[in-house]
Amino acid sequence: MTGQTPGARIAVVVIDDSAFMRRAIQKMLEADPAIRVVGTAASGEEGIAMTERLRPDVVTMDVEMPGMSGVEAARAIVERRGPPVIMVSALTREGAQTTLRALEAGAVDFIPKPDSALIDIVNVQRELIGKVLHFGVRRASQRAMRTPRAAPAPRMAAAVRTAPFACVAIGTSTGGPVALSRILTRLPAAFPLPIVVVQHMPPGFTRPLAERLDAASAISVVEGADAMPLEPGTAIVAPAGAELRVRRAGGAVRVALSPGSGESLHVPSVDAMAASVAETYGAGALGVILTGMGHDGVDGLRVLKERGGYVLGQDEASSVVYGMPRAAASAGLVDRVVALDAVAPALCELAGAETEG
Repeated sequence: MTGQTPGARIAVVVIDDSAFMRRAIQKMLEADPAIRVVGTAASGEEGIAMTERLRPDVVTMDVEMPGMSGVEAARAIVERRGPPVIMVSALTREGAQTTLRALEAGAVDFIPKPDSALIDIVNVQRELIGKVLHFGVRRASQRAMRTPRAAPAPRMAAAVRTAPFACVAIGTSTGGPVALSRILTRLPAAFPLPIVVVQHMPPGFTRPLAERLDAASAISVVEGADAMPLEPGTAIVAPAGAELRVRRAGGAVRVALSPGSGESLHVPSVDAMAASVAETYGAGALGVILTGMGHDGVDGLRVLKERGGYVLGQDEASSVVYGMPRAAASAGLVDRVVALDAVAPALCELAGAETEG
């Protein structure tokens, strides 16, 4: 089989040095009748050759492999304009760091490796199938040369703001690590507002993400901890597995962490974070909704808008997945639509700061 025609099953190549994992991933994927694994490879080199020969719609790639690493193999496939690559990562600090490098190299997303006793296999299978279906359908559409949907026309808020902003609330999911690196690294050290970030990730990934962003940024980037104060020029990344809200206590605003309530598919959720920023800062809340699958953020941004806040939304052309920004824009919650590289300048403009670099 060479690739896919519209209406056919999505073709996948699975690359992993473990025969057990190749079989496990193939079984998980082929539980969905819309997906067919057309080939499996035991090394990065073999996987690159197989991808060029079979022309699949999606590739799954083990992060850690002997010889050519998953990062190197993913980069080679991306550079050759190959199919979307989804990384399969171990839930370790080293696995998280390597996965972040793979995303920077062009991989579109990742899932936790399904052989860990620490994860829910059913949820991982659902997540993997959902991502393969999404990226596979998009790849098939590109093959058919369908005209992509145009991004919504940029809109400015009708009312002129008179109150200054006091806090930035950023929500993102698929494509978010790279998007955040292209925003936070362009903010000046003297950025005058605190920033709160929700990035959908499994436990163990948000701290390495924060550390990686911190090392590359003039502002401080940290993983959130309970009772941590919000400070200008500091971005707080919500830790995976906990809801992050902000609460005013005395003269300070602090992080309040809590277990997920079960009401949201994602923990942390953009909805919970954005709503709490709105309730705490009112019209001083500045929301940013970035690339991501689904509609998390719509309910929280609605509260933010009701309290007089302002929302920037990433445009379709620069989004890895135009799901969360589209949902917010469709609900009438986005005041200005901007390309990814325009987000940092827009934040500096609204906060009255100079753009870094």
